[in-house]
Amino acid sequence: MSELENSLYALDWNNNISVAIITAISYDYILLFEKEMTFVWERRWSAMTYLYLVVRYFGILIAMFAACWGGLFYIPEAVSYGMFLFLQWSFSVYFCLAEIILIWRLYALHNQSKRILYVLLGLLLPIVALYIAVDIFLWSRPSAISMQEIIITPNIKYCTASFHIGPMPAIYASIPVICYDIFLVVLAIVALGKHLKERKELKMKPNTYVVIIVRYHVIYFFLNLASQIFMAILWANLSTVVMNLVLLFNDTVPFIIVPRLIISIWDTHANDNCIHVSTTFEDCVCWTSPPSLEQHEMTPAYDVEEEGRGPSLRF
Repeated sequence: MSELENSLYALDWNNNISVAIITAISYDYILLFEKEMTFVWERRWSAMTYLYLVVRYFGILIAMFAACWGGLFYIPEAVSYGMFLFLQWSFSVYFCLAEIILIWRLYALHNQSKRILYVLLGLLLPIVALYIAVDIFLWSRPSAISMQEIIITPNIKYCTASFHIGPMPAIYASIPVICYDIFLVVLAIVALGKHLKERKELKMKPNTYVVIIVRYHVIYFFLNLASQIFMAILWANLSTVVMNLVLLFNDTVPFIIVPRLIISIWDTHANDNCIHVSTTFEDCVCWTSPPSLEQHEMTPAYDVEEEGRGPSLRF
């Protein structure tokens, strides 16, 4: 194909992917809106509620910026570069927030162990520093990546990113992040193994929510692994089709999956006939029929929000 045909082909793919991103994010928001009203806006807020709201609406903001960037709407080159930097830094912030959610769940799984919490937060700090370094060294330097305005006709223009270095720096930078996620998954599986052993000795069924939380840790691990791989291969010389499919995944899947991993636990919890709520899991776990051996780990499901007001069920 000629250079003009290649530009038109790339613009067509960009616009189609942009529409797909907007459609997927909007459709998911509509599907989840009723549950969000039930479990967020009509309930007393907890720390996990704030984390949900951040990853939910910050994720939507990132996805919409990603959909608009490129050729769907004409954006001047200078503005396009600023939006591009905002997107890359926002991706890093979002994935750090997702890591905090996993740490919070592991803290609960390990019976609110301060040692586990401090170790995980301490190991997270170098990961945050690594994200910042990558954003500065790879994504923010014009010598590594720059914007190029493609002019097809005087009325048809769009901007695209030009990568000037290979994928190896991004691959090396992703290794510590992947290792950290492996560590989180191992801790979750260890907690599950200990729980299953204790329940087996007591001849009891495993706690559903412990299994669910560990399952979600595994799902997030593979999600972040795929995201790290795709972010790295963006620096390779990809074809138009592969490049846009990678962008479609990166600009939709994390922002759909992460909020759903939070709200699905609340949804499961609401469908149980809860008698007691475990303060260890704060807003995500209950035992429908707690045996006498576990009574010391639980508190009544009701507490008083304010003096003079009635009791409220804690989720």
